[in-house]
Amino acid sequence: MKQPWRQPIRSWVLIGAVIGNFVGIFVLAGAGAFVARAADPIKIGFGMALTGGLSANGKPALLAMQIWKDDVNKKGGLLGRSVELVYYDDQTNPATVPGIYTKLLDVDKVDLITSGYGTNLIAPLMAIAMERKLTIMGMFGLANNEKYQYPNYFQIQPAGPDPQTSTAIGFFELAAKQNPRPQTVAIVGADAEYPQNALVGARDLIKKFGFKTVYDKTYPPTTVDYTPIVRAIKATNADIVFVASYPPDSVGMLRAAQEVGLQPKIFGGGMVGLQFTSVMTSMGPMLNGIVNYDFWAPEPTMLAFPGVKEFLKEYQLRAEKAGVDPLGYYLPPYSYALVQVLGQAVEATKSLDQQKLADYIRATEFSTIVGKVKFGKNGEWAKGRTLMVQYQKVQGTGIDQFRGPGKKVVLYPEELKSGNIIYPYSAAKN
Repeated sequence: MKQPWRQPIRSWVLIGAVIGNFVGIFVLAGAGAFVARAADPIKIGFGMALTGGLSANGKPALLAMQIWKDDVNKKGGLLGRSVELVYYDDQTNPATVPGIYTKLLDVDKVDLITSGYGTNLIAPLMAIAMERKLTIMGMFGLANNEKYQYPNYFQIQPAGPDPQTSTAIGFFELAAKQNPRPQTVAIVGADAEYPQNALVGARDLIKKFGFKTVYDKTYPPTTVDYTPIVRAIKATNADIVFVASYPPDSVGMLRAAQEVGLQPKIFGGGMVGLQFTSVMTSMGPMLNGIVNYDFWAPEPTMLAFPGVKEFLKEYQLRAEKAGVDPLGYYLPPYSYALVQVLGQAVEATKSLDQQKLADYIRATEFSTIVGKVKFGKNGEWAKGRTLMVQYQKVQGTGIDQFRGPGKKVVLYPEELKSGNIIYPYSAAKN
């Protein structure tokens, strides 16, 4: 007897089995894909000055980020995934930046980006970040976001809400408090982005404190002989000499000042490079009396930040092998803090979504090895904390004298002060 209903049942069973197999395959395939994604590292991409004029800072900055990556991975990574740094040498050349970040984003497929080191290298990255709506952590750029006001930009340099005056504010505040009070000012700097910004801030502060400008000039970044510049400044007999310069010209200006016998009442201000161990040990006693901006010094007030001693111990251990700045007091703690902020944001939001990360970073106070970090206007620190230090009692060129307190005394701000200014400049030279 024919049973017409049996065949459909077998067919449905067969179809069901096939569907089940497909579902199973898709489930397994999906699970496999999920496992693969979960196993993939979170990639953080950036360019860095590993050669060229800013490499003396770029290399230590990279080492600090690598230490953070290793610390994070030892604890299980971020979101259960390991962290990988993908980076290229920007050669301290802003022209390389667009190509590097295009490759990072389109070829390497990084999840997050940070900037390289320095104002000039951050400037060309701003347009890319804004066009692609990226969250960007900036490393020691001065006033990069003033004209853009891009809400998803955050800067780890403790410049504060008015970055153009941040380098100079402590310098001129200290000058205004001295007795006898200095009256005249000479300002000079390289014709490049950072010095130009710093000089704009210096001019505002000169007006604010009622000093009289007797010299205000820039020089080409290619300058190698600074003696004529220093002779011209000496001829003005200025009480205050404020210099905004990059490392090669900072050294050149200081050597020329020694040669010419420049003796203002206060000298220094915004000289990049004097913070580097290689520069400190090469200049030795020539640094005595210089009052200059800084971000970190081995003074008791700075060593109190949780985690910074452990970081410096690890950094200095690796720095010797890596052949980079052996002390790492200037940029490395902030480089580590920059990725600390990014990592804490990823963990808190449980996301790599650019906008979620930006919203969280904008609203949160972070605990880092450089202390509490809260971002405010234009992504700068809500409250500035640029130090003003004075080199005192430097003897010879030995490195060990710079490991402890007393050679780079913190004068400003008051809450981090570790000593008093020696005034005038000539008194500190003896």
